Amino acid sequence: MSIVTQSGPGNGGLPKGPRILVYSSLFPSAAAPTAGTFIRERMFRVAKRLPLVVVAPQPWSPFDWLVRMVRKGFRPMGAAREVVEGIEILRPRFLSLPGVLKRLDSRLMAWSTLGCVRAQQRRFGVDIIDAHFAYPDGHAATLIGRRLGLPVTITLRGSKDQRLIGTDCEPSLRDALAHADRVIAVSDSLRHEVAEPLGLPAERARVIGNGVDLEKFEPVDRTEARRRLGLDADAKVLIGVGNLIELKGFHRVVPLLPALRERFGKVVYLIVGGGTGQGDMSERILALAREHGVAECVRLCGRQAPEELKWYYGAADVFALATSYEGWANVLLEAMACGVPVVTTRVGGNAEVVASEAVGTLVEFWDGEAFGQALAAALARDWDREALLAYARGNAWDLRIDALVDEFEALAASRAARATVASPLMESK
Repeated sequence: MSIVTQSGPGNGGLPKGPRILVYSSLFPSAAAPTAGTFIRERMFRVAKRLPLVVVAPQPWSPFDWLVRMVRKGFRPMGAAREVVEGIEILRPRFLSLPGVLKRLDSRLMAWSTLGCVRAQQRRFGVDIIDAHFAYPDGHAATLIGRRLGLPVTITLRGSKDQRLIGTDCEPSLRDALAHADRVIAVSDSLRHEVAEPLGLPAERARVIGNGVDLEKFEPVDRTEARRRLGLDADAKVLIGVGNLIELKGFHRVVPLLPALRERFGKVVYLIVGGGTGQGDMSERILALAREHGVAECVRLCGRQAPEELKWYYGAADVFALATSYEGWANVLLEAMACGVPVVTTRVGGNAEVVASEAVGTLVEFWDGEAFGQALAAALARDWDREALLAYARGNAWDLRIDALVDEFEALAASRAARATVASPLMESK
């Protein structure tokens, strides 16, 4: 297999600097275009500064077809190899039995992908393995790193790792963090709630949040946005964006709509997103809308291309996210970048994203009455749109990528320095 050249500064070849192998089983493909988009957004920006290749292990078992009979879209398989924006993405399979023996996933992942990573080390000259999620990916990466003599960084994201504390996967979580050279949390809450309880020394932990793409997400004319979507100009419009799974809480907003309609008259709740292998709440959301007499208020808009999302955000008065947990909710910053204030729950990293009352309101989880009151207050308030846009600009991707690149370069330099010191010692023996 030949190495695909990335565009970079100077001669158009590979950028200079440590060569990064991104290791994540959650990564977008044609079969699952929205899986791990937040990882791609982050690391493809790093790829403009440092050479990068992606290994995205795919879970597989001979029983997957049976599961698909009851769970549509379970484990969609992407191409074994593809090139996106000049970056090579490899997807080796690993055995993972659905729902059982999850404590073995990291070791099976490492065993199945070791050869792929070793081949990239030889061909691409990998300097650092950058894993996303501590389990199973991070643990597998540290097992491979120890075998190949490569340093490993692990990025903590979302609720996945937190939910594994106290399960039979916890020993592997602890082992992963113990052997990672750097652990990067996308929010301080993840550092406190995952890294610290698992015994990670403070000197190996960093907090680097996600950013927002100010080219994709920008203000648009509200009148035009509503015309495009067929919305009345005088309606009060709420919007939620994300996977239609229980964690995101779209179903928690629906019962609050009757009171909002009684106060404001015309109310529309736009829900942008679709189901995943983890579930699809579409039917439950529609059933709740019928039950509460607001079926005409709720619109399931399906998944939308990133370049189209600004029109949905731009048509809304308030962004609502009644989530039960978030590591770092990118959609909150996307809404702000489009000039839309947010109402969300005080869980996970949300308080770090919504760090000013000028951009939104935080409500304790789950207090439905308080959330409904916050939505009503937000719909009635005259928000300072310029303050929202300025806040989003202060959270642009460029600031985050600078910090990430600094960490990778510092880790590579530290590793090189240790190797230089060790070399004379070896020669003197």
